[in-house]
Amino acid sequence: MKKIIFIALLSFSAIVSAQVDKIYKHNGETVDGKVTRVEEYTIVFKYDGEDAENVIGKYAIEKIVYGKSGRVEEVTEKIIVSGEADWEKVVILEEKSYIAGLKKVDEIRGKTGLINYHTGNTGDKKAEKKLKMAAAAMGCPFILQTADKTTVGASSNSLGGSQAIKKGVAYKY
Repeated sequence: MKKIIFIALLSFSAIVSAQVDKIYKHNGETVDGKVTRVEEYTIVFKYDGEDAENVIGKYAIEKIVYGKSGRVEEVTEKIIVSGEADWEKVVILEEKSYIAGLKKVDEIRGKTGLINYHTGNTGDKKAEKKLKMAAAAMGCPFILQTADKTTVGASSNSLGGSQAIKKGVAYKY
């Protein structure tokens, strides 16, 4: 009789644990829980055995394996930045929730010189390139942009040129 109860409990626990969703992160971690919502840039889940909802950005997640059905949902591909030459792979994020699950590295900035021959648009692109290059040099594929400022005319410098300044925080997996 004890053997039957033990086998029944063991079978029940195997069924319950098979219903747990597994979230595989790009940094190698696995999260066991229940995915409650998949939104455009974030995933809302509950840890196994808890009721509080947690949010993680999709950029931190490789895939989700749903426990009930076994279905595998590929979320994002890992972005590998190995140096400044990979600056074009760097993604600029504009909302704080998108970086949930990523690791903060350092603050960075990109700007054009005070005296330059750029129009407002090309100066902006040059500052963005410098910002991305600074992140890529640290091996970071993501930037949370914190400031985007362009000054034109007399407020910029004594020569009446324009200057673009972008600031952000670099993140990696």
